[in-house]
Order: sequence, then C-alpha cells, then structure tokens
Amino acid sequence: MKIAIMGAMPEEIEPLLEYFGKYKTIEYAKNKFYTLDYKGSEIVIAYSKIGKVNATITATTLIEKFGCEKLLFSGVAGAIASSLKVGDLVIATKLSQHDLDITAFGHPYGYVPEGSVYEEADKELIKIAKSVALKEGIELIETIIATGDQFICEVEKKDWIQKTFDAGALEMEGAAVALVCNALDVPFFILRSISDAADMDASFSFDEFLESSAKISAKFIISMIESIIDKTK
Repeated sequence: MKIAIMGAMPEEIEPLLEYFGKYKTIEYAKNKFYTLDYKGSEIVIAYSKIGKVNATITATTLIEKFGCEKLLFSGVAGAIASSLKVGDLVIATKLSQHDLDITAFGHPYGYVPEGSVYEEADKELIKIAKSVALKEGIELIETIIATGDQFICEVEKKDWIQKTFDAGALEMEGAAVALVCNALDVPFFILRSISDAADMDASFSFDEFLESSAKISAKFIISMIESIIDKTK
C-alpha cells in the first residue's frame, strides 16, 4: 500500500515529518517529496505550496510518479459557518471551486464543463475517519468545503460563498486535489482544522493559529494511517 499525505504549507506537514522521523527526500518538479516505510506500507509526504494549480501539480505527481493509491490531505481552513470555531476538525463530504465563474453561459457558480459543481470525497475513508474519531473521543464535523485562489477576509464574500455552496469552511487547495483524485480513480480524504472563525476580521493573526491547528489535523491523520494499515493486514 502506498499512501500520500499532502499539505499546502510547510507548517502543515512538519508535525508529520517530526512524528515519522526517518525519511528520504526526493526533489522533483520544483518540490520536495518525503518517502518512508511504515509498518509495511510506503508513505509519501509533500506540501504543494498555496493555491489550486500547485495543489494539482503535487497531487498528480504523488499519484502518477510515486504510485500512491490513497491520498490524505492534512491542513487548516477558515470557517464560514458560524457554528465552527478555531480548533474544530472538519472533513469534506464534497468540495467546490468558489472562484470558478462561467455564469455568463448559463451555468451555476463552480460548475466545471463536462463535470459538476461538487467533487465527492471517498466514503470509505470518511467511514474510517469516523471510526477513529469515535475510538479516540474526537468530534469530527462533516461539511462542504469551498476552494479558491484567494485568501478571503471580507465578511460579505464569506457569507456569499457559504450561501452559494452551502459550505462550512474555506481554503485554497482541496477542490483541486479532489478533481485530480477523482479523475485518476484514487480515493482521497480532506481533513482541515479550523484556524480562523467566521466572525474574525482581517486584523486577526493567521500565524498565531496556523501552527496549533496544523498539529491538530496532523495528529488525526496519523491515527487514520494506523487504521488504514491495520485494515490491509
């Protein structure tokens, strides 16, 4: 079994590299990929850099070059649902691109020609996540995640995205990863720890919450890896 673990920023994968300890670094496509053997499975860890294009390149590389059979994304997101608070763990049931707009041609926001507004996440990996959460007494919140190449601070824009896509969280990579994985028939799972709440304004310090939220997400991904490997034995 080859499993990919992906983040967008160094802070999102550093807790994973620290946990596993020993790994080999491979440079490819102007990026670094960290490979290791763990309990009979091969794990490849990478961060894509921010944005949908970078996420697409990295997810495709993890699948096509490294042969990963499952992809787990660990990272942070901003809340756009008022019920979500800093530190909450959310899992994507489906994802959309909030900045994809061809409404001039009569299509809904987020629609991909020959595709759909939403990309569905893998139900079996979601089931595994729920099982891990139940075992460890962790609350997981299922939601739609909206993705776009913008860091959104304006309350009005957040409200529009939340209402248009019925989304609970906002980030910059997930839908691109989802599109790649579904196109290449690779099961994927997107986990995000909330780093900023919907009622925070532009004056809040993102860096203040990034590290702690990334650690929360990474810790849960490690527990999922253990469960996935156990099921393959």
